[in-house]
Amino acid sequence: MQTSQAFRENAVRAIADDELRAALDKVRQGFGGARRQAAVDRLPEFEALRDAARDIKNHAIAFLDIYLERFEQRVVESGGVVHWCETPGEARDLVLRLCKEVDARTVTKGKTMIAEEIGLNPFLESHGIAPIETDLGEYIIQLADEPPSHIIAPAIHKTKDQVADLFHEHHQQYGKTQRLDDPGKLVDEARQVLRRKYIEADVGITGANFLVAETGSTVIVTNEGNGDLTQTLPKRHIVLATPEKIVPTLEDATTLLRVLARSATGQEFSVYTTFSTGPRRPDDLDGPEGFHVIILDNGRSRLVGSPFQDMLRCIKCGTCLFHCPVYASIGGHAYGSVYQGPMGAVLTPNLIGLPTTRHLPNASSLCGRCEAVCPVRIPIPRMLRHLREKGLGERLVPLRERWAVAAWAWIAQRPRVYRLWARFLVGVLRTIAGRSGRVRRLPLSRGWTGGRDFPAPQGETFMDLWRRAGRGKT
Repeated sequence: MQTSQAFRENAVRAIADDELRAALDKVRQGFGGARRQAAVDRLPEFEALRDAARDIKNHAIAFLDIYLERFEQRVVESGGVVHWCETPGEARDLVLRLCKEVDARTVTKGKTMIAEEIGLNPFLESHGIAPIETDLGEYIIQLADEPPSHIIAPAIHKTKDQVADLFHEHHQQYGKTQRLDDPGKLVDEARQVLRRKYIEADVGITGANFLVAETGSTVIVTNEGNGDLTQTLPKRHIVLATPEKIVPTLEDATTLLRVLARSATGQEFSVYTTFSTGPRRPDDLDGPEGFHVIILDNGRSRLVGSPFQDMLRCIKCGTCLFHCPVYASIGGHAYGSVYQGPMGAVLTPNLIGLPTTRHLPNASSLCGRCEAVCPVRIPIPRMLRHLREKGLGERLVPLRERWAVAAWAWIAQRPRVYRLWARFLVGVLRTIAGRSGRVRRLPLSRGWTGGRDFPAPQGETFMDLWRRAGRGKT
């Protein structure tokens, strides 16, 4: 997984992209609030379910080793195999070996962020194996040769016209020569092209929303049915997952599913929720001959017992992205990482290191909307603040910023100095603003005034109001 150290430049470029802004506006109107809220309002016990989901994940993480061992035992009993990988390189090599064992030439993929995390597609292509994305969003960005811009809606940055152009360019080889504009017809065309890919594939690779220790089952949720075809038609089914996906029982999985769909897409339940347990049995009509689960750690075990352990509760619903004002303004590609938005700003630095990702924890206003809507109540703002503090302590931020923070700390720890400085600053800003009440340019604040005016303070300071109200002595 790679991340960009040019987040600021990426963000400025994204804000100036009119087509991107149009696509993101539709996200805000749809996923970003109204649809989720309507689904929540229809379920009176939703808040209680959030508490239950949080507790289930906390329990599973506390006994991670026990439940992972139990999961492996159940998978083996059902005829499958569990593989343990420490690094992305180990996982890529293992997938390649499993594909070569069945002489695979094409591989269909149901959406898996772990495959994105380890860069699986270009790796397979370099070894003569063609990976075919079957999730419609993933298929679109594969044609565009772009990374996902959202963990559950990877092509959400694309407009309808951009998708139409992509299909017209790439589908002519299949006899689809007419450029279509109707969304329904575009979906039908993609379905017709992909159908033959399912049949031709030798291996199917999917992710996993959950791993169930009780039964050795893997769970995926989709709205297109592509996951079912990906894992039942080929000779071999490979599941890519990470340790924190484990849940103790089927009942726990269903509890989490009730908050997942409502948070992710505003649905009461995803259209397809599929439990896979082992390879095809003698009496089964279909299914893979081989069932392999690859569990990749890639730094996640380091989070256990750390200030960032709560991040392991994440069920990758993506609702924190939909509700984040920063993500809604710049989209996912500006982050330069596989995981975007608030959850990515915490997870990515912990997976690949803060030195190359130091801008991400600062890509937040700390408004708290991400924590307010998280189905498992992850305290993302607290962890972002911790990462900022860590970056400052490790001197990863520029010297000018360290001086500014040190000066602020010195003033904030001295109440009298703070009050004098506040009065002085308020007076200066009011003088500069004049009658307009706005400051167009401000020293050391080009990041703000470069795109908008700075409002001058109005009325009295908080301390003056507090003292005048007669409570200043308490």
